[in-house]
Amino acid sequence: MWEALWQYEFLRNAFLAGILTGFAAPLLGVFIVVRRLSLIADALSHVTLAGIAAGLLLGKSMPAAAGWNPLYIGMGFSVVGSLLIEKLRAVYRHYEELAIPIILSTGIGLSVILISIANGFNTDLFSYLFGSVSAVSSTDVWAASAVAVIAATVIFAFYKELFLLSFDEEYARVSGVRAKFIHFLFIVLVALVIAASMRIVGVLLVSSLMTLPVAASIRIAKSFKQAIAFSIIFGELAVIVGLLAAYELNWAPGGTIVMLAVAILLLVLGWKKWKRGR
Repeated sequence: MWEALWQYEFLRNAFLAGILTGFAAPLLGVFIVVRRLSLIADALSHVTLAGIAAGLLLGKSMPAAAGWNPLYIGMGFSVVGSLLIEKLRAVYRHYEELAIPIILSTGIGLSVILISIANGFNTDLFSYLFGSVSAVSSTDVWAASAVAVIAATVIFAFYKELFLLSFDEEYARVSGVRAKFIHFLFIVLVALVIAASMRIVGVLLVSSLMTLPVAASIRIAKSFKQAIAFSIIFGELAVIVGLLAAYELNWAPGGTIVMLAVAILLLVLGWKKWKRGR
């Protein structure tokens, strides 16, 4: 693959987008897992799918919209979905977790309707569902780059506030943390990262890249910052080795990346069990 990287632009695009995804998704995933919002990635990924289906349908039915990138429409849907989750969490104050399945169900239902209007699946939509190396364009790389930079900047700038809100929201509010603004900023960021990750791992697998590296890291990390570092390392390892293996074996890249993340998790769990036994 290393030789092919210099020959084919689409492979370079996939590799760069994968590295950026392997950084941004686990970085936010640590905070998602700690806040017990692991299913939020699934909900927003299905909302994003609805946006992508809407974008493809517009391109098919309106000649003026044929050149639009469905990814950006998917990002818009994902951001709106994230805001609705925050709104519903405020409405169902004592049952906040209800907000996620409500938006998840809405996203699935809307996706099915839009796909049926478009007369079923096509190649473009299939690549968004499961990820596709050949479908990653330079525009997707720039989008992933922008999202990764924004994610790193926000986490660095609001690390203390996010840390407090993740572990003790009541104390954070008493301490003067602008909880509503931080929640809003974080969930919008999650929506953007999910949308930007779809070309590599796909709609149905994107949540795995946000949670599996974190699940492995929290078993061996001795601090929260260590958990972030290990999550990013495991995420990058899964993405890079997964793309290499998928190219050599002619496997689907999204599934290969996820199964490598599962393998890393199993190795960490086995190592912890062996160490405890000693």
